[in-house]
Amino acid sequence: MSDQTQGVRAERLARAALSRVGEPDDAALRLLVAEEGVVGAWASLRRGDGRYPGGRLSGLLPRAREADPESDLARFDRLGGRLVCPADPEWPVGLADLDHLDQPAPFALWARGGGDLSALAARGVAVVGARAATAYGTRVAGDLAVGLADAGVCVVSGGAYGIDGAAHRGALLMAKPTVVVLACGADVAYPRGHAGLLDQARNYGVVVSEAPPGAPAMRHRFLVRNRLIAAMAMGTVVVEAALRSGALNTAGHADRLSKPVMAVPGPVTSALSRGCHVLLRERNAVLVTSVEHILETVRPLGSVVPAPSRAVPRLGDGLPPELRRLLDAVPVETPLATVRIAVAAGIEPRRATGGLAQLVGLGLVVRDDAGWRLSSAYRLCSASGQGATRPRPS
Repeated sequence: MSDQTQGVRAERLARAALSRVGEPDDAALRLLVAEEGVVGAWASLRRGDGRYPGGRLSGLLPRAREADPESDLARFDRLGGRLVCPADPEWPVGLADLDHLDQPAPFALWARGGGDLSALAARGVAVVGARAATAYGTRVAGDLAVGLADAGVCVVSGGAYGIDGAAHRGALLMAKPTVVVLACGADVAYPRGHAGLLDQARNYGVVVSEAPPGAPAMRHRFLVRNRLIAAMAMGTVVVEAALRSGALNTAGHADRLSKPVMAVPGPVTSALSRGCHVLLRERNAVLVTSVEHILETVRPLGSVVPAPSRAVPRLGDGLPPELRRLLDAVPVETPLATVRIAVAAGIEPRRATGGLAQLVGLGLVVRDDAGWRLSSAYRLCSASGQGATRPRPS
């Protein structure tokens, strides 16, 4: 192995280890890295003989003793994942701006999925908002995501319930890539109810995190995660947000990075639209109500703005015939058992079970103890005449 190859491997191991040992906003660890480099910092922590500014790094020594970057990399590789480092072609160029604003770039990114993270981020727009979103918010987020995906834009968001989930689902329903930036390990299904959505996102795009494999979601990690969403994308759209929310935090990062901040207005009586109205009134956000507004805002001046196709696909248009029949047989509100749906669709029950599971993964059907029924997202999109299903469900 050449010295250059050994050096590259040593740096990758060090970056993997530091992502395990420290938190992204640990200023003392960042200072140590600035003084000694990532390889030197990891060596110092591992030996326990580094220069610890103010003694604040001493608390990281137990983590350093337990860290095993080679094991982390091997286990993540078995899951089909990869470590993306700043020197790699796949590293999103927008992350470099974080260091200039004293908002640290990650040591590395743990990524799962077949998409090229750099290429997707270069044409990405962040769509973020409230977890406890209203029906209005989820419908708007889903519709915007469908249109953005149709126009060749990659939807970037945080994978949470509410607006994030509706945005990711809109892109996936168009069989287009999406980037999910998690506050836990990229191998952790969080929230648990989005396990199927995360699987679909890996099929078409990338699930990524700066947290190491297996890391749990913790409150402070959501806020520091938001800077990555803002930095990766061309601009940030806030669909719904309370006066104190993570979505406004993401918008603040985007503003400091000199990236467009857009907000969707909502009912003046809705507490979940107050944050959007503050962005519009006090923080010079751009008011957007359509995909065309977003594209005009994020595209360079003078560039051609591609319009979404006029014929917006309807839900179910691209499903194979058998899945289409199953979907048609699923009730709107009162759940039905598998056998009854299979009979209505004219499909053998065992095949119906597998097909219904695929429809759950697409976000079109939900299951409870009483049986299967259409999801609220399906009903909302159907009522508005918007949305599409993936033509190749996996």
